Amino acid sequence: MTIKQFIISETEEGKRLDVWLAKKMEDVSRSYIQKLIENGHVTVDDKTAKSRIKTKAGMNIKVEIPDPETFDIEPETIPLNIVYEDQDIIVINKSKDMVVHPAAGNWNGTLVNALLAHCKDSLSDINGVIRPGIVHRIDKDTTGLLVVAKNNLAHLKLAEQIKNHTMKRTYDAVVDGIVKEPSGKIEAPIGRHPVNRKKMAVVKNGKPAVTYFEVLEHLRGYSYVRLKLETGRTHQIRVHMAAIGHPVTGDPVYGKKLSVMDTKGQVLHARFLNLIHPRTNEEMIFEAPLPDYFTELLQHLR
Repeated sequence: MTIKQFIISETEEGKRLDVWLAKKMEDVSRSYIQKLIENGHVTVDDKTAKSRIKTKAGMNIKVEIPDPETFDIEPETIPLNIVYEDQDIIVINKSKDMVVHPAAGNWNGTLVNALLAHCKDSLSDINGVIRPGIVHRIDKDTTGLLVVAKNNLAHLKLAEQIKNHTMKRTYDAVVDGIVKEPSGKIEAPIGRHPVNRKKMAVVKNGKPAVTYFEVLEHLRGYSYVRLKLETGRTHQIRVHMAAIGHPVTGDPVYGKKLSVMDTKGQVLHARFLNLIHPRTNEEMIFEAPLPDYFTELLQHLR
């Protein structure tokens, strides 16, 4: 366990404790600090603290940072389609049928296993040993771009971009049916399905979710669309398109059980990724060309 102690100065009075600590401890996120406070790992003058208390001159703040949990997540030499890499970030074009991080039933063969072999110890640890470097995810059968953080500073800055909607993620998809509107905005809250807890759904008390769509081409009974995320809820595109009557083609959860072709899951590809580099502040735009399974379906439906 690591212990950090601070004394509040007169110029630091009047701040929320969690906000003040987040600025003082730049290598961890505010949400992590709030979790430490909730679990009793932060004391003020030897008394258990709360996030909302205000700082006062002379306060003695003690923060206990527990040692990371240990799991046997094994590095695996798995080929990666690396679009870009430097000391701070690595951008991957993820293949189909690859889970992003280990979980029950999928402890091997994940993107994280591959990253551990490729990057060694150069991955951020903010999300713990199960999800080192993982800032955002895409589903197992969704292909395309995602960015991974190689250190904590990069992780925090990338996470802030996602929170502030300044990281732009654009997807291409084939959806069932003819989408009549040339473009549109889907604004519908998403939460756990009230009956099937393994699924997400548009629900009244869900988290705000916004997806923009543009029809690129009408096909034989299907539509080729481009989608831009304003928010990043779990299964957002798949849930939103199903909600307007045009589920992503091949989606085994939110769409039809049978598809026009064996697409091995939803026809959804993270095509473009726009971000600000966490160290240089340079705007970076990445593109992953459509994979074979996607182009083959387009040719079949034209």
